[in-house]
Amino acid sequence: MKAIRKFTVRTVLPESLAALDELAGNLRWSWHEPTRQLFEHIAPELWREIGADPVALLGSVDPARLEALSRDHDYVSWVNSVRADLRDYLEQPRWYQGLEGEKPESIAYFSPEFGIAAALPQYSGGLGILAGDHLKSASDLGVPLVGVGLFYRAGYFSQAISPDGWQVESYPLLDPDGLPLSVLRRADGSAVQVSLALPDNRTLHARVWQAMVGRIRLLMLDTDIPENADDLRLVTDRLYGGGGEHRLLQELLLGIGGARAVKLWSNLNGRPDPEVFHTNEGHAGFLGLERISSLIGDGLSFSEALQVARAGTVFTTHTPVAAGIDRFERSLVRRYFETDLLPGVAVDDLLALGAENYQDGSPDVFNMALMGLRLGQRANGVSKLHGEVSRRMFKGLWPGFDAEDVPIASITNGVHAPTWTDPALLALAQNRLGTSDTSEADWASDAVSDDDLWQVRGQMRLQFVEDARRRIATAWLVQNPGGIVPSWIGKVFDPSVLTIGFARRVPTYKRLTLMLHDPERLRALLLHPEHPIQIVIAGKSHPADEEGKRLIQKVVQFAADPELRTRIAFLPDYNIGMAQLMYPGTDVWLNNPLRPLEACGTSGMKAALNGALNLSILDGWWPEYYDGKNGWAIPSADAAGDSAERDRIEADALYELIEHHVAPRFYDRNADGVPERWVSSIRHTLAGLSPELNAGRMVREYVQKLYRPAGQAEARLSANNYRAARELAVWKGRIVAAWPGVAVAHVESGGVATVPQVGDELHLRAHVHLNGLEPGDVTVEVVYGKSLGNDELSDVSTLALTAATDPDQESTGSPAPGNATLFTGTVQLDRGGAFGYTVRVVPRNDLLISPAEMGLIAVAG
Repeated sequence: MKAIRKFTVRTVLPESLAALDELAGNLRWSWHEPTRQLFEHIAPELWREIGADPVALLGSVDPARLEALSRDHDYVSWVNSVRADLRDYLEQPRWYQGLEGEKPESIAYFSPEFGIAAALPQYSGGLGILAGDHLKSASDLGVPLVGVGLFYRAGYFSQAISPDGWQVESYPLLDPDGLPLSVLRRADGSAVQVSLALPDNRTLHARVWQAMVGRIRLLMLDTDIPENADDLRLVTDRLYGGGGEHRLLQELLLGIGGARAVKLWSNLNGRPDPEVFHTNEGHAGFLGLERISSLIGDGLSFSEALQVARAGTVFTTHTPVAAGIDRFERSLVRRYFETDLLPGVAVDDLLALGAENYQDGSPDVFNMALMGLRLGQRANGVSKLHGEVSRRMFKGLWPGFDAEDVPIASITNGVHAPTWTDPALLALAQNRLGTSDTSEADWASDAVSDDDLWQVRGQMRLQFVEDARRRIATAWLVQNPGGIVPSWIGKVFDPSVLTIGFARRVPTYKRLTLMLHDPERLRALLLHPEHPIQIVIAGKSHPADEEGKRLIQKVVQFAADPELRTRIAFLPDYNIGMAQLMYPGTDVWLNNPLRPLEACGTSGMKAALNGALNLSILDGWWPEYYDGKNGWAIPSADAAGDSAERDRIEADALYELIEHHVAPRFYDRNADGVPERWVSSIRHTLAGLSPELNAGRMVREYVQKLYRPAGQAEARLSANNYRAARELAVWKGRIVAAWPGVAVAHVESGGVATVPQVGDELHLRAHVHLNGLEPGDVTVEVVYGKSLGNDELSDVSTLALTAATDPDQESTGSPAPGNATLFTGTVQLDRGGAFGYTVRVVPRNDLLISPAEMGLIAVAG
């Protein structure tokens, strides 16, 4: 018989071990190795079986063992010492507290998923892992962040593989009582709830779970409560589940409900309301509308409230393809907002924020990414290349501007080094270099010998091989209940063989099966008599992605060949626990997406932090950091005639690199059995990439480039009863109304010889119709650079022209167009070659952060 409900009964600890509860309740244990060792000591085998989860461990361990430990003075002292270290970590000033000048007192970080620990499976892939690493690094740096997400009762899904290689999903329910969570409560002990008005006079209620991620509070909304009707209890049933309306409900709850939950939490804890709101992808975009509604309640108009909300909002896009963006039927969105959900916000004003009102856009959809960009004054992609892709992708919002002018910056992702660096490498850094911070250790030092590095790499590879065999044996027993695990599984992978890893979500653009393009050539590489390789593969396909599942099936079926099954394997149910052993255990990390569809791709970063070398298409983060010594770049066949030809060319390049470069270097050993050139690359990778790939670098960039400027802008607009916001709204209204009549009427030039030479001065006079605007309302500038064959400009520079105070005195004899204002300036010709220029007019206001911000431009015809 099956239980209708499961829950965890927490163990009552002996008084001398009470500190274990405090340590288990803060997810810092997920990256703090001394805390993990403390819990592992209680019951090492059980610790491994339950997936390194302190709460589950304390609920499962024999009470007699705890009682014995309570009388062990050394262990009790150890427990109290680790607790003291945690309290010091939580209370002492850190990097952020040492920053001088204005800085936000509170920042809210919204994400649909958070990957923090395997014990809290609230993530599907890279977006969630990135969000978890962002919180952890913010905690380490002392950044006053509060995270906001949803609590999914079934998480994403558990993956199994059928005998024919097909992905099978299951959704085991999570018991929040058995997780390091607590309910947000008022002083009287009652649970806090947020409520959203829905169509048909219905209401969606959610309670708020809290998790402590070091210094960071993570709030997660949960609709599985008695106050909801049965169908509404399922809103937070699973991550990315259900159809369009179900997804819309989740995103309404995340954005609007999440903003309300943060406000309640702040008030209950005496904390300031957040000044900056960071939207991690478009799923939480509705939070901006909740803020606008609240500001309207303070007496602002929609336009005035929009200025304040925009100023304090940061929007990060992770999507390099339009198909990856959430788009809802416009009629569905209208139905949900023609309620009391957002008091004061007119539905048409709201719908305009998500409108695809540009060429080739659909008038019938509401686009969440476009709303995110319109509600966030500051936006960024997650690598330099992705920033370029995003500027081209969203160029339609800024018509008339070149892609380079689109106000989307980039901050390259990073990964949380303490989470993803293997304890063996941490110990080597501590013992030889005197620090457990591997991202700042001096890996070039002679204090670490080549043999030291090679021994640790071998230890990590062996550890992974043993874990992979256990997982394959477990998967075999799931397929063959009651059977005897065959002996060949104990020989899967060889800890002395070059190991290549490939693990990630399985959409088609990541090309899981590119390695299978020429099966016989791959077979030859796997079974090479002198330079064999082995490949470990893992990843989940979205349950609705049939093509992704077929790719997994192809890999599984190829790996089932008795001659190959000890050299290549697919590990089911990829998660954090598996990844933390796989990244350190691989020698090479493979990444072969269709360029430029990988926004960043942080899996290779995690491998690099452990000394693995990357073998990757120059996509995502790799073009920024590949230097010829830290791995290999697979040439991209961008000019190929079709996708099949591209796959063939790039697969051939992959085989060539492995056969003639990667494998020979790995097996080229000195008299002591150490591959000196390979270890040199390991050392170079650790020394050069660790500081750059660490999420601490990423979070510091967010603070300095986005959070602080956003906080200052929000404060400026909010001061003196929102005076600047009111003035900015009036100014923008005047600019928008006048802009159809703004034009560059005529441009004159002079001062250049018949044959221009470097050093000449180009004198420009531009007559501009301002249609009632003041010269100070605009910037008139010359845009100049190399003139290409199609008249496009490259290597562009700009120079602002100055409004003439007495146009008649500066006349060149040419008649000035009627009612035009004269602007003048001089360009120094400082380079040879083809030269071209034009003149443009854009709005100007100190509160704009980009000339393109309003999407208004007038260019000389």
